[in-house]
Amino acid sequence: MRSSRRRRTVLAATGLVAALALTATACDSGDDKAGGGSTPSTSRASASVDDKIKGPDGIRDKLKRHGIDVGQWKDGAWKNWDRDKWLSEAKDFVNPVIDGLWKPERMKSAKDPGKTISAKDATAATGVSDPEPAPVEAEAEKTPYHDHAAPVGKVFFDSPKGSMVCSGTVVKDVNHPGKSNLVWTAGHCVHAGGDGGWYRNIAFVPSYNDQGKSEAQLGTATASEVAPYGQWWADWASTSQEWISGGDETGGAGAPYDYALLHVKPEQGDKSLEETVGNALAVDFSAPSAREVGAMGAWGYPAAPPYNGLKMFKCVDRPGRLSLDPALPSMYRIGCTMTGGSSGGGWFRVVDGRTRLVSNTSIGPAGNTWLAGPQLGRGARALYERMSEEYGGR
Repeated sequence: MRSSRRRRTVLAATGLVAALALTATACDSGDDKAGGGSTPSTSRASASVDDKIKGPDGIRDKLKRHGIDVGQWKDGAWKNWDRDKWLSEAKDFVNPVIDGLWKPERMKSAKDPGKTISAKDATAATGVSDPEPAPVEAEAEKTPYHDHAAPVGKVFFDSPKGSMVCSGTVVKDVNHPGKSNLVWTAGHCVHAGGDGGWYRNIAFVPSYNDQGKSEAQLGTATASEVAPYGQWWADWASTSQEWISGGDETGGAGAPYDYALLHVKPEQGDKSLEETVGNALAVDFSAPSAREVGAMGAWGYPAAPPYNGLKMFKCVDRPGRLSLDPALPSMYRIGCTMTGGSSGGGWFRVVDGRTRLVSNTSIGPAGNTWLAGPQLGRGARALYERMSEEYGGR
């Protein structure tokens, strides 16, 4: 039985990898019906910090209301993580651009968030979790990444623990076809959850380290080799209210709602992210049953040992179900040896010959044998639609 299942998974995986490799030309609008629910929580911030700032929401005034001077913020006040300075509510998100902050060396030294779940938590619920999958060895993506998985990249951010890194995916914007500035990632890559607030200096770099250079080689790499499509700062952010109120940086709390959407703008120029990268992936909000899916693939930049966060990897497996609480939606789970840093990376499946994003990496065990991601249903769709309708064109 296991051998037959493995053969089916391999065949499905072959189709998924081939479809993703065609993302530069395979475009569709994404029109799935909704599945399960959560409550969206959307935030915004302006795109620049300088003497001529003109944010859509008056970022200078917003900072001032919290006792923060915008000039001081740019000069290092963002490093103040005191409770009254660490803004947590959805409406309080601020992410002013600090030119030159994410230099190649700083990107290279960013750490993974280290979000793992204990074996006890993973087996807490009964009746809806499938058996733990066998580990699937992560496979290095072919280089250059822009030819094989251009929409995949790294999400950089600052936290009280220092510079951190996750993964993310360029996704389509149905209200701005061909000109999307949306990036899908995990909630814990943008907000600390119930015990903290919004992270800072959030930026996205698609196809990071495009040629897959080693750490030594990156020391002399050009800016275009490190960030072939440039840096894109988040000026708007959304995550579920369930994550904001109940998420935890450790364990499985909030994991079924651990997803986020960023609206980004380039440090320079006015061309959209989708136009710059060459494509974006549609999001599947149908929340299909794990039993209906032949294979799912997770892409990302694992940063915890034995990986170093510099190269893109992928895992493809037939998904099973993981339940952390009988009262909460179950999650998808696949075998995969990727570690922290791959958090937020997109999970893909093929629908009618097209590759669509269906989940994102949220949690995994300390032993790094599997990954789990949330189902994207009604709540995720509401979050996406609000971001697209209200903020996508700004």
